[in-house]
Amino acid sequence: MGDYILFKKAIKGIVEKVNENSVIVNITENKTHFKFEGNRTVVVHKNYKVLIVHDVKANVIYTSFK
Repeated sequence: MGDYILFKKAIKGIVEKVNENSVIVNITENKTHFKFEGNRTVVVHKNYKVLIVHDVKANVIYTSFK
């Protein structure tokens, strides 16, 4: 929870809940024609890329990925 992700190549959001096969995302930036009710949607794990990892327990943000 708290990770920033990118999906559909142009939509960014913050993970609010992690489920077994998907995440619930609060959309923060949408540069597409897609509309989302309440600025939230469900995204399957294989369909997004993590941009910034937020470790809630340690309150640490990781931004370097290789």
